[in-house]
Amino acid sequence: MGTLSLTEPEVLATTKEQLFTGHEAGTGYTVVDTQFSTDYWLNDVPIPQEITETLAPFNHVRVGTGYPDLVGAGSIEDDIFRGHHGDIGSPPLTVVEAKGDRSTSQVDTETGIVQAHDRLQEANLGFLAAPRSSISSETRALGRELNIGVLGVTENQSVEVLEKPRVVGTQVGQEASTIRFQAGPQRVADQSFHLNRPKNYLGYPFCVYHPESTRDVLEEYVVRDFKSARDGAVFLGLIEKQPDGSDVLSPLGEEVLRFGLQKHEQSLESTLKEFKSWKGEKTRLTQLAPDWALIARRVVFGFPATQMLVKHIQELQNNEQPPTLPTVVEHLFDTSPTFAVEFFIRDTEEARSAVLTGDGDLITASLLESQVYRSVVAYQFKQMLYHSGILSESGSDSSNLEPQESDWRLEQPI
Repeated sequence: MGTLSLTEPEVLATTKEQLFTGHEAGTGYTVVDTQFSTDYWLNDVPIPQEITETLAPFNHVRVGTGYPDLVGAGSIEDDIFRGHHGDIGSPPLTVVEAKGDRSTSQVDTETGIVQAHDRLQEANLGFLAAPRSSISSETRALGRELNIGVLGVTENQSVEVLEKPRVVGTQVGQEASTIRFQAGPQRVADQSFHLNRPKNYLGYPFCVYHPESTRDVLEEYVVRDFKSARDGAVFLGLIEKQPDGSDVLSPLGEEVLRFGLQKHEQSLESTLKEFKSWKGEKTRLTQLAPDWALIARRVVFGFPATQMLVKHIQELQNNEQPPTLPTVVEHLFDTSPTFAVEFFIRDTEEARSAVLTGDGDLITASLLESQVYRSVVAYQFKQMLYHSGILSESGSDSSNLEPQESDWRLEQPI
């Protein structure tokens, strides 16, 4: 980083790296505004590649009256704010406005504080991050008055918490709620789930309920990939991981358990044997076991993203527009841009820069490129929708994906 001054991208990169550590541990999620995805900052100052990599992923997320430089949820260190996560009942949504040194003017810290304060309409915590040398006593006083934290960034890549904000309860808007969702157990990421048949996840609650080792029972009756089955069961809301490493059934998981036991006259062994008979089976679940497909449909439809997808695909079909993958993403982007990008587009600097301009506009031509899409959505999640009877066509893995030929048509439109 610079030795004589700190640019805005450098200030923001240091802030993210030092304070928003939960993202790397999978316990939070952070995005930086698309304006920082450019190769050059003000006055044609180049942005080093390592800074860009630290700032990624990029998205253009509206919070309150504007677009913060950084939006994060569940990933911030507890000791830099006053209050507790429990005060708001969910991961705190945090915004940061960064200001850096400029050759032509002073660092405008007051504007940064006012901008962050405006975002508190839909955020729980707001911060200004600026070079330490630019922060005056007046800046700190304004931060205290407006309940905005003040972070001083030094040239040796450290961050000093000068003023701590108080966490506030607020009504998070639709766009910002996507970031909070991405910080939770059902976040969409490459590791969300790798198995593409619902039976591998529906079977997991029965293995948890079994008195013997969950892993042993799962490998014998359902599937050998324990980690993927467990991650997928969490993703679909069937189980909840506990701090001690154990699993407990969610209310939805308990309902799946009740269905299986009722069908098999309360015999857990008989239920598991039915799952075992499906090992290696490639037949669509709606044909193989229609009753289980209905349960899978209920589980998959309970996932919030499914409901939004079905709504938009239905609109496309009602307008006689073929719901190909690029068309679905473009239609979603018109009304829910943050969700469209976070759900479908890989969270790498290359993918986000390919589909979004620095102003956050969609580059539609890039939606024809298979490498920008999350394979977990284009393949595994679509397979889930297909096997449960929601979509009429199965998914394609990334090596075979042709976006313009990927049909997301509803099996039963209305």
